[in-house]
Amino acid sequence: MTETIKTDVVIVGAGPVGLFAVFELGLLDIRAHVVDILDRPGGQCAELYPEKPIYDIPALPVVTGQQLTDNLLEQIKPFQPTFHFSEMVTGLERLPDDRFLLSTNGGERFDTKVVVIAAGGGSFQPKRPPIPGVEAFEGKSVHYAVRRMEAFRGRHVLIVGGGDSALDWTLNLAPLAARVTLLHRRDAFRAAPDSVNKMRALVDAGVIDLTLGQAVELIGENGVLEAVRVKRDDGSTHEIAADDMLPFFGLTMKLGPIADWGLQLNENLVPVDTEKFETTTPGIFAIGDINAYPGKLKLILSGFHEAALMAQAAARRIDPERRIVFQYTTSSSNLQKKLGVA
Repeated sequence: MTETIKTDVVIVGAGPVGLFAVFELGLLDIRAHVVDILDRPGGQCAELYPEKPIYDIPALPVVTGQQLTDNLLEQIKPFQPTFHFSEMVTGLERLPDDRFLLSTNGGERFDTKVVVIAAGGGSFQPKRPPIPGVEAFEGKSVHYAVRRMEAFRGRHVLIVGGGDSALDWTLNLAPLAARVTLLHRRDAFRAAPDSVNKMRALVDAGVIDLTLGQAVELIGENGVLEAVRVKRDDGSTHEIAADDMLPFFGLTMKLGPIADWGLQLNENLVPVDTEKFETTTPGIFAIGDINAYPGKLKLILSGFHEAALMAQAAARRIDPERRIVFQYTTSSSNLQKKLGVA
């Protein structure tokens, strides 16, 4: 168990709305910790359609999911948020002093005054590969995220998938692992062309292996993987020696532990007021696609508006005696100093 982190705000979700919430809170001198189940920022935008164009972000006629994420990360740099990736918030407890204790599946603990749920439609959770008995290997030899690259040094790693995550980790782990094998059902990939080209160059150089087919059986005992049996298109099978398997079969959205937080859910959405975007539990706010209110539109720009109003209310909860003077970034030298543009 790690030491409990004491903070003013924890944001659950590092998608575009969660990232913009960091900005709005930062303008009010409130630093945030951000927790996300994915291994990178951007949420659905960066994970599911990093190169897909988005046309309804104000002042940006067209921007990809990854570009939007990169722009938001650049915008919030002055406020130095602390990110906790590959972590899912599994527990929430109200403390006697009206604060909250959050805990994650990775052992992180946060003592915070305010919780902001910006989890989109819920937690993105990895799709389990359709391999009999895979559950027995999960957490030991089968991993759905890379928490520490160093853990794979000198090991035989089988990466399964054809999207950005599979290709990215193939390239990143190639210098560390004893051998990396990329397994995909066909010789066509959904990843960025540059990543595909780099992967093929490593295959041609004999640095990594590319195998076409589907994993059908895990071979090993007590959760310790020894090999994976692969079925080719012609029906034949062969085994690939592997210490670890990283399957990247995409993600599903589940509300997850948020459903157990007593927030009076409505069809798996969190009802909020439209003044503060606070839930039925004082001190817990919900912004973005996770929330529900009359007239709600599930748009990124709507989430940005919600983040701005949430931040004002959160500041008043954190310090009820503080007098908040509304300022514009175009004319306030104080805000411009915070942004580093004065």
